[in-house]
Amino acid sequence: MAADPDIHPDTQPGMQEELRRLRARVPQLTGALVSGPDGLVLAQDTPGIAPENLASLTTSARELAVRITEAAGQGDDRGDQFRELLVRGGHGYVATYAAGRTAVLTLLAEDRVPVGRLHLEGRRAGARIGELVDARAPDPAEAPVEAPVEAPAKATAKQSRPAAKAGPARARTARTPRATTTNTRSTTDS
Repeated sequence: MAADPDIHPDTQPGMQEELRRLRARVPQLTGALVSGPDGLVLAQDTPGIAPENLASLTTSARELAVRITEAAGQGDDRGDQFRELLVRGGHGYVATYAAGRTAVLTLLAEDRVPVGRLHLEGRRAGARIGELVDARAPDPAEAPVEAPVEAPAKATAKQSRPAAKAGPARARTARTPRATTTNTRSTTDS
């Protein structure tokens, strides 16, 4: 069997099996796909849908979702701005979940799917698929950084100027804790 050029080389049988189990647990799913940060398909079970197109669009939607969470201040300090995205169309849902550090799980579901069940199973499957992807991929934060090779420099006026100093790091203001309420009964409570 020849390798499909549109399927990412990191595809693992475990991912494909997880997609099959997911579709068995949520019968209203009409498709499932795992894509990498480069928009290539890692695993797919999307009958009647071009997986390459869906993977590419999913990557774009993930990047847009990250920008939205950053703009709205809804990300977290670790940089994990994207967790999930749900789109409801006229004929059903497209749900996208983070799967590890870089991959994304996309689920297609009928309009009658219980959304709570979709989220529950999608999050679980995303975590399991993320473990498979992350176990294979090196952590970018731990990757050795090579020193850049400098080209021979030409003497210019720009090089003779001192480098601009970076300003102080911008401090974040601490959030004030919410006022706590006690569960005391008033005279009108029974």
